[in-house]
Formats: sequence, C-alpha cells, structure tokens
Amino acid sequence: MGDTDREVPVNRPLWIGHLLANALNSGTERELIHIQGGKTLTVGDVRDQTSKIMQALQDLGVDRSSRLAILSPNRVEVLNVSNAANILGACTVPLHPMGSAEDFLYAIKDSGIDKLVFDPAAFSDTVQQLIQLGAPVKTYISFGPSEIGLDVLERSEAYSAQDLVAEDVGPEDYCRLIYSGGTTGAPKAIIANQRNVMYAVQIMMSEWEWPENPNMLICSPLSHAGAAVFLPVLMRNGTIVVQPGFEPGSVLNAISEYKINCTLLVPTMIYALMDHPEFSASDLSSLETVFYGSSAISPNRLKEAIEKIGPVFFQFYGQSEAPMTVTVMKRGEHDTSNMDRLASCGRAVPWVDVALLDDDDQPVGVGESGEICVRGPLVMGGYLNRAEQTAEAVKGGWLRSGDIAVKDKDGFLRIVDRKKEMIVTGGFNVFPREIEDVLTQHSAVAECAVVGVPHDKWGEAVKAFIVLRKGQTVSEQKLKMLVRDKKGPIQTPKQIEFLDAIPRTAVGKADKKALKS
Repeated sequence: MGDTDREVPVNRPLWIGHLLANALNSGTERELIHIQGGKTLTVGDVRDQTSKIMQALQDLGVDRSSRLAILSPNRVEVLNVSNAANILGACTVPLHPMGSAEDFLYAIKDSGIDKLVFDPAAFSDTVQQLIQLGAPVKTYISFGPSEIGLDVLERSEAYSAQDLVAEDVGPEDYCRLIYSGGTTGAPKAIIANQRNVMYAVQIMMSEWEWPENPNMLICSPLSHAGAAVFLPVLMRNGTIVVQPGFEPGSVLNAISEYKINCTLLVPTMIYALMDHPEFSASDLSSLETVFYGSSAISPNRLKEAIEKIGPVFFQFYGQSEAPMTVTVMKRGEHDTSNMDRLASCGRAVPWVDVALLDDDDQPVGVGESGEICVRGPLVMGGYLNRAEQTAEAVKGGWLRSGDIAVKDKDGFLRIVDRKKEMIVTGGFNVFPREIEDVLTQHSAVAECAVVGVPHDKWGEAVKAFIVLRKGQTVSEQKLKMLVRDKKGPIQTPKQIEFLDAIPRTAVGKADKKALKS
C-alpha cells in the first residue's frame, strides 16, 4: 500500500524511499548518469527506469517483507533495483562482487535472503553454485536473459512509467542488512534501519565538502559505498559517471575525459593511482574533492598525494554500525607540516555524541588513549539475531567502535589502532597502526601491515609485512632500525616479511586474520 492509498499524518517524517521518489519525480531533463561508452541518462530517464523495474519487482513478489540481495558489478540497473527496493520499503542485502560463493551462502542463510538479483554475464556460475549448495533463495532475478533467473529488464518493459510513490515505513524498519568484514570472527548482519540511514544522508548533505555542482566518478561497488553517494549527488543537482569497477588507468582517464570534480576512494585506491605509470601525465586539475575513508591511510602517502594532486582530500570516519560519518577532516585541515594531523580521522560532527572512554567507561584526558564511543540516531538497530553481541556493542548507552584513539587540544582524533588488534608483548601494549605509520615513512615502502604472532617468551611478537614500491629495495635491518629510532625496542618488529601485495578483505581492509594464519 502506498501513501496515496490512505490518509497519512500531515507532519509524518520522510524516509529514504520518500527522498528518492521526490527527487526522481522532478522529471527534469538534467543529465544525471554518464555510462562510459557514451550513454547518458537524465533524471527523468532514471525515474522511468526505476518505476518500470519497481513494478516488475512487485510482480515478482517484492514488498516490505522481502530481503533482497544484489550481486553485480557496477551497472545502472544496480541503482535502479536498489532505489526501487527502497521505495517499496524492502530490505536490501548487498553482496560484495569480490566475495565467494561460500560468503554469499552464509549471508543468505544468516539473513533470510529470499530474492537474489544478479548479473548473469558475471555471476551465472556463482548462482549455479549457490543452487547446488542448497541456498534457500525463493526467487532468482537476472539483469537480462538467463537460464537460472527471471529477467527483470524484459519484464519491466511490459509496464508504463508512473510517478514514484514510496511505501509508508517506520523508523525501526529495516532498510539494509550490511555484513561486517568478519576480520575477527564470523560476519554479523548489521541492521541499518530507516532512522539511521536517513540520518547518515543528512550528515553527508550537511558536513561533506561537495563541489557546487558535483560531477562524481563512481568506481567503488554501487551495491555498497557507491550507492551511498547517489542520493546526495542527486539532491545537489549533480551528475555521476559510472565505471564497472576500479582500474587505476581507467580512473585517471575518466577524471581527465569527464572533468570529474569529486570521487570516493579507499586508501589502497589512492596508492594505486599514484603508483600507476600514467599518473604523472594525467590531467587531474578538475578535482575539487576526493572523499576517502573505510580504512587507515598512511600519513606519509597522504602527504605525497596532497603534494602531487593538491589540497582536495576530505576524510570521513565511521563504520557500518554508525554509517559513513562520525568524524570528518576537511580539506583545509590537512596540514602537511603536521604528521600527527595527517594521521587523524578528524573531529566529531555535531550530529552525534562522541567520547573517548577507558576500560572503566570514564572519559580520558587530552593525549590519553580511549575507545571511540558514539551515540545518537546514526547508530545501528543492532546485529541481526545476535542479542548478546548487540548488548555488548552498545553497553552503557554507547556504541563501542573498537577503535582506540587519542584526542589533541584542538579536538582532532587520531586512531592508534583497533582494540582487538592490539599486540601484548612482554606485558606491554603495542598498537600496530603506530608501527605501520613509521614503516611507511621509508621511501621504499608502498604499503605495510603489522600483526602480533605467537611467541614462546613474550606471548606475542611484532611482525611486519611489507610491500615495496616498484624498483625499490630496503633491508629488513634498516626497517627495524627505523622503528627502533622512532618508537623504541618494544615496538620494533621481531620479524619482517616482504610480500607482492597485502591480502585484503572484500571491502579493501588489510586481512590481518589471513596474515596471522
């Protein structure tokens, strides 16, 4: 039942589906999406496509009770289905394109996914594997012809475009189920309800430094972070250029060709762009803002990026439990003469309460380490079917981020590490992030990751994994001496191992569980 089918309160709140419907119903001929290869879609085109796909999905049984998974590389239909699901009040469950069939099977069983939309060109074999593994999916829906799924694109052509009408949902209704990275245990489904997703968008609209007319390149998965920026860009009368995925050369070319003025990258993407052979010859002068987050960035490499690209970097810090934005470090706050500042995740936005608390839940002083704790409407609705873990995460009325940070006199937070990744060696607490920041100061080091490994005498020993820049060399001993000089003997790695690449989780974070195994 849509809102037009019954009387609704004159002052009822609006949720994500309402914003999408209102913005797309403007019906303007303003360009909204550029698909590499020449095709351009206006706001009206996207509204019409969304309307027709939404009707096809309804015919396939998608409604407020549905758990709808999306498995696809970047294509505009991912946005259309995601937007249609939001307008219908359904709960979406993004499946990361770089995940495995076993990962997807776990999510399907754990979250109760009943409908799965997939790209047959990229994932027919994976879906066939899921069927063979007995995945309890009721309906498989495909983007185009498929022997396995029902073609939603063909079915959508049977409908005429109509104005979009959003279902009337409530603040605690599920909007998305987002799986944690699972780096410290089995992945948990994080409940993103209507309230905290709406709040996340409001914070992005107010606190992020958007160009006046955003022309945004999206190369991160549209089923994940890429979709989060669609609504703010739409409401700011911007346009987006969609790439199938991240490939450094293609990104550099697209920025130049389309005069991109903003994009969203994770740190490893920034490194890959700077290390690409075409980087120095690429015209990046149109860039006004590079939004970055998701994982820690090397202060040394961030300084290098600012010096080479310009003062365009804007950091956002959050986590799936408090999505997108808890703190920000604005472009003008990136002080390249202050490495502690470049290691910061910024200052708390005024939309949430943020505190650094010790193990006794007491606030710590300036320069003292404490866990980042958050409260406010941004905070998740809990972990699906995990009451004990939810209670532990929000005990004492605060969301426990698991990130240990210190705050300086100006209010900037600097994360020293994940609480669960702290190394205890010989009775001393060692934070891997601080060692990683020292190691990446060496000109030969492109990336690194530090973990604790079992040790008979010390309990744990510090071990560093190093990726060198192309054509560069450095000895293990020199790197050890660098850490010893900067941090002392306790933090100095007992072992250093050189790798071609750091293993990554599906969301681009260093997979320290894999490094320890």
